[in-house]
Amino acid sequence: MAVSNVDELPFLLAAGAIAMLLVNPIYSWMASKSNLKKIILFCYSFLIMNLILFLFAWKFLGLGESIWLGRIFYVWCNIYSFFVVSIFWVLIINLFRDSNKRSFYGVIMAGGSIGALFGSEISKRFSTSFNELGLELFTLSAALLLLLAMLLALYMLSKFQRDSNINLTNVGGGGFDAIKNSIKVDEIRNIASYVWIWTALMTIQWITAISIVEEWSQNSEQRIRFFAIVEQVISPLTLIVQLFFTNIIIKRFGIRNIMFLYGILFFFAYLAYGLAPSIISVGIVTVLLRIFEYGINKPTRETIFTTFEKNDRYKSTVFIDTFVSRFGDLSGSGFIALGKLTTIATNSFPLVAIPIAGYLSFLGIKISKKTQFKDL
Repeated sequence: MAVSNVDELPFLLAAGAIAMLLVNPIYSWMASKSNLKKIILFCYSFLIMNLILFLFAWKFLGLGESIWLGRIFYVWCNIYSFFVVSIFWVLIINLFRDSNKRSFYGVIMAGGSIGALFGSEISKRFSTSFNELGLELFTLSAALLLLLAMLLALYMLSKFQRDSNINLTNVGGGGFDAIKNSIKVDEIRNIASYVWIWTALMTIQWITAISIVEEWSQNSEQRIRFFAIVEQVISPLTLIVQLFFTNIIIKRFGIRNIMFLYGILFFFAYLAYGLAPSIISVGIVTVLLRIFEYGINKPTRETIFTTFEKNDRYKSTVFIDTFVSRFGDLSGSGFIALGKLTTIATNSFPLVAIPIAGYLSFLGIKISKKTQFKDL
């Protein structure tokens, strides 16, 4: 969908950012009146119902060829994918908070790598029939898997309640707590700024990659297979890092050094795109950035989230993972859009963005020493 709408991506990302901003106060208000069990049940059930409604619109309302339904679905998919993962981490950072349990974050994320490997295999096998039944197969698979995830989350929460005597009280507070705290509280503002710049850089990277892929092939089946194959390279390598090295790396190098390193990786990635734009560059850069993100940097950020107060663990973390991330996407696409208005060559956009990568490393250094000490 992204490749087919590459010229409209800045507008779709803007719509996604606005939608995230509108949805977050609603989520925060709901979370204020609920406990962790209700949050999981309400949010995942709502998203499953949405998937079924989209399928109904495609199959029975004759809207399968509507370009606007496709764009609405693209925006919704972003909300869906961000919230599904964010709510999962709300569960994890509230159940696995002490230093011993946090050491399992890499192993926990290994489940995500196995899921990505499984999902990419489904995508590859459905690619040959995508134009006939692909949307239906993708949608039903996603709905069933999310239902299973919800049931497992509720089971895990029930087991923790029995074994650890966790008291599921309502979160409390108000609907705008996450927005206010992301502006006023230094620690939350620092990590929010980091996520904003990181996602902006990642968006510049993948929009550039999409352009390279579009020039490489006009065949949708071939593109889907390429992305699926790249995913199947990423997933096992990331899995190995998560299972055996994540906890060791975090303890050995420390939180600030890990977050500093991200900007350095983007520096080399942008050099590759700017000086040698090719399908090989896309594959290598995508693999390296994704392994670092999901094998090392993401568990590090979630470790920081465990140090937040209860209200922020339920709300600010979701606001950062959803709206701030989507705003970063919008900022990155805006950078590309502004670049196209200049005389700068398309393959030079990543080179111009290199100073932003330097700023990301600066933000990584700003992460407090207090948080680093507590996590180590």
